[in-house]
Amino acid sequence: MFGLGHWEIILILVIVLIFFGAGKLPKVAGEIAKGIRSFRQGLKDDKKEK
Repeated sequence: MFGLGHWEIILILVIVLIFFGAGKLPKVAGEIAKGIRSFRQGLKDDKKEK
């Protein structure tokens, strides 16, 4: 996955947990998921227009 090993991913997740705090993580993850869904929907709409 992007050339990252398991330990690097774990380290990134720990840093994110410290930075955002456990209480905000679900909200942040939800916002990221909404952004990804919106991006994918935009790609699908673009393909339909062509």
